[in-house]
Amino acid sequence: MNFCWTTLHVSNMEQSLNFYHNLLGLPISSRHDNPHGQVVMLGEGDTKLELLCVNGEKEAVVNNYVSVGFTVESLDKTRDYLVENGIEIIRGPVSPNPHLQFMFIKDPDGCEVQLVENL
Repeated sequence: MNFCWTTLHVSNMEQSLNFYHNLLGLPISSRHDNPHGQVVMLGEGDTKLELLCVNGEKEAVVNNYVSVGFTVESLDKTRDYLVENGIEIIRGPVSPNPHLQFMFIKDPDGCEVQLVENL
């Protein structure tokens, strides 16, 4: 068994695509409209992030105990880039051991996003 994707329900697909695709740089691997809404798959390789925007849902349901995480080359450069683009760092950077540091931001619907640098 292999892990293939995580689904996030979003309230506004274009805002979410601006955040995950334009700001964080995740490539769009597929995009589909159906009678119930829109589905966009982001990422490369076997593991994807699925954004699901259901017609008529004005608010996305966010589980405050779940976060999605992405590795970055430099947490310092990423932090500077995010601040320049008006994204608030909500926690961190934290370094739980000498080989890892991370920080948290929130997506447009309030889902926590963890950005991780392996040292």
